[in-house]
Amino acid sequence: MSIFKNIFTFFLIFLFLLSCTSSQKIATLKPDPDDATPLVYESIPSFINLPISVKLKDVEHQTNALLNGLIYEDNNIEDDNIEMKIWKLAPITIENNPENSNGSIKTVLPLKAIISYRIGTKTLGVSLYKTKEFNLNGKVTLVSDVSLSNWKLSTKTQLKSLDWNESPTTTILGKSVPVTYLMNPTIKIFRSKIEKSIDAAIDKSMDFKPNVLLAIEKICTPFLMNEAYESWLQVNPIEIYSTNAKLKNDTFLMEMGMKCTMGTWIGKQPQSKYDSSKIVLKPVTKIPNQISANVTAVSTYAEASKIMTKNFAGQEYGSGNKKIRVQNVSIWHKNDKMVIALDVLGSVNGTIYLTGFPQYNTQTKELYFDKLDYALDTKNKLIRTANWLAQGLILRKIQESCRYSIIPNIEEGKKSMMKYLQNYSPMSGVFVNGKIENVEFQKIQLTNNAIIAFVKINGAINVAVDGLK
Repeated sequence: MSIFKNIFTFFLIFLFLLSCTSSQKIATLKPDPDDATPLVYESIPSFINLPISVKLKDVEHQTNALLNGLIYEDNNIEDDNIEMKIWKLAPITIENNPENSNGSIKTVLPLKAIISYRIGTKTLGVSLYKTKEFNLNGKVTLVSDVSLSNWKLSTKTQLKSLDWNESPTTTILGKSVPVTYLMNPTIKIFRSKIEKSIDAAIDKSMDFKPNVLLAIEKICTPFLMNEAYESWLQVNPIEIYSTNAKLKNDTFLMEMGMKCTMGTWIGKQPQSKYDSSKIVLKPVTKIPNQISANVTAVSTYAEASKIMTKNFAGQEYGSGNKKIRVQNVSIWHKNDKMVIALDVLGSVNGTIYLTGFPQYNTQTKELYFDKLDYALDTKNKLIRTANWLAQGLILRKIQESCRYSIIPNIEEGKKSMMKYLQNYSPMSGVFVNGKIENVEFQKIQLTNNAIIAFVKINGAINVAVDGLK
């Protein structure tokens, strides 16, 4: 009986030792990553068309905001024998001039004016002057040829008519006396002053450059495209182009284009690189009507490792009772190659290292690793301890798990970007609309700490100004 117990105990110990040796441990040398350096990559400029429309109502709003109360004053009677003060009595109205199809605006200005007109001579040092003060209360209609150049609206105004609410008067012996017959000829003398005051006011109030630069700053602030993947889109402007504006119906239309670089970042929100002082504004005669955007998608190796680990989840490699499961994946860069570290459990425990070149298949729209093979030290140790794992068949199966389609990513990216092309308002009164026609994957570039994917986007963008403050 004791002999039987000894044999049984020996058998259990043998099975235990056998079970311990059936999972072989492998200790391989880790290919050290290249030294980390600042992220520098080849950036292809993009050209984005941004047609701008500004409604006349917004021009009217801005003009009224700046012209209030006393809008013109000339206290020097010595230069032309006229002193003048003009007050705005009610809001100015600005509309398209229906009598001119070439693009001009009609401005109606309700005003009150006090004009001092000096008549006389100066002889032998003796001044023989007589000054008359005229009071006006009426409505001036002006017609202006307009242009919008270098982001500033300028006008060339002519007084078309002056309709009196009350007859122009002057004070004689303390009483207001109508002097319409005297005032109408006098209009010719000071009408140029009224015209110039309107031109100066519109010129001062209608500088759109600060508004445009503020809108561009808002657009260039990195914004979250996908919360799950923490992906951010960043636009960095280089140059801004614009054509002269044209007036159509009740709207100014101006073609604008922006030369910029674009990139997507994975992880925390990147800092904005926008600097208005470095923006160059260039006048041009014509701008293409399509977007041609080259977007760089930046994925750090740490983030790429997380995605690859998900791809290997639940997968087993091998046959029969010789199998491994991948528990974790780490990726880094070494001598222009990708190193893929697989932490495995099963018939072999430890870490095996693969190397290969990331490539893109334009037909299947898949990323894959070309010339994928075990790192030299890993291969030597597998041949000695687990030759079945070193065989090409299992390596090819592992390689299949390192291949994945980017079609869902492209579609998800288009869907995320469209949120910012459907009446997106980066600031009050500015609305962005557009469309994306197609997205083309271009190439992959490796840096010491990230994978850079280059994507080309074609489409159109429209920026409307409505209710500008």
